[in-house]
Amino acid sequence: MSTANQGFKYRLFTVLCVAVISTSVLSGCIVNTHLGENEATLLQPKLFEEVLTPAEPLKQSIASYPAMPEAVTNNAVAKVDTSQGSYLLSFMGLGAKKSSAAVHNKVWALNINPDGNDSKRLNANVSQWQAKSPVPSSLPQSGRLASIAVGVDGMAYIFGGYTVDQAHNEVSSPDNFRYDVVTDTYYPISATPVAVDDAIALVYHQRYVYLISGWHNDGNVNLVQIYDVKTDTWQQGSPFLGQPVFGHAGAIVAEDILLCDGVKVDVQPDKRRTFSAQRACYHGKINKDEVHKIDWRSVEHPNAAARYRMAAVGDSVTNSAIFVGGSDNPYNYDGIGYNGEPAKPSKQIWRYDFSQAKWTTTEMNNATMDHRGLLPIGEGDERHFVTLGGMVEHQKVSSAVTPIVL
Repeated sequence: MSTANQGFKYRLFTVLCVAVISTSVLSGCIVNTHLGENEATLLQPKLFEEVLTPAEPLKQSIASYPAMPEAVTNNAVAKVDTSQGSYLLSFMGLGAKKSSAAVHNKVWALNINPDGNDSKRLNANVSQWQAKSPVPSSLPQSGRLASIAVGVDGMAYIFGGYTVDQAHNEVSSPDNFRYDVVTDTYYPISATPVAVDDAIALVYHQRYVYLISGWHNDGNVNLVQIYDVKTDTWQQGSPFLGQPVFGHAGAIVAEDILLCDGVKVDVQPDKRRTFSAQRACYHGKINKDEVHKIDWRSVEHPNAAARYRMAAVGDSVTNSAIFVGGSDNPYNYDGIGYNGEPAKPSKQIWRYDFSQAKWTTTEMNNATMDHRGLLPIGEGDERHFVTLGGMVEHQKVSSAVTPIVL
């Protein structure tokens, strides 16, 4: 996002209406949602517990991970379980130089359990990272930022992102793929009806992938676009009732979705639009019988400030949504804020308990930001989460695989 234009994204504010259409074809729209009759209601009870203590130290049973071959940030990440082992995957992203030329389509894979496909049992002798075939592109620039990836039944699904040319022009990519890490093969899948970047992707019942909000070329969207991996089709879900954002974070456990924060567009009377942090969390409840219907409610926020590009995941063991790191100063992809100040990463870990509607906040040892996902690994004494790459202090791009034990 170009510093001269409020970020390398040449983002023009656009307001259109929401279109409701059939379940097989989606015709979306770019909006600036104003809550009115459909304003979300605050979940009760309002419970919050702040425990600013370091997260639990790593246990000896937790496997150590080799660093990634190169430092990378804003990369799409996923974990897939296959007959050949469980893989951590990193797709595309931004290299250490943090320029438009450093945007790439490289892919790396790490087999964390070469002896089998049971990701609940980790092999302490983790293999080394392997370079895989780069992600294909239909656009002139092959590299992408702000893509999102998920693992479903042994396959990785890669959605969206945006390309950047030397003049800092950006285009939201329509390219989506199913990736088989065992054969190192990409299979094109149906294009997202409204291509998005800096969105979130959540998997429901190992079949439906929910792409929620994000940026499309000229503005944020309030769309919930649902991809069916079995039929290779899209449908539109109940629109996101919060302010449309990019760079937000989200998690899902069973039918429960939780989204927090991100960046909104502000319209100005005498100058171009600006970007600012959106401090807000929302709980969405999926209708089991009609998966496109989501009941959105607002949730009390756990912190005094919003976070941008946190790593997040749903944890079925504790029935909670977990958010890690991020920055309270929204920034260009080089880590410099829209306000011209260098962004600083956070050490905070937020956990929202769906059963109790309660937040708990702790801290980890190292601050981190600029993530596209948090990956859960193992169970019992081996249970932990990892981030792949990202930015650390002084906006340095990292190659670390960072385990987090809660």
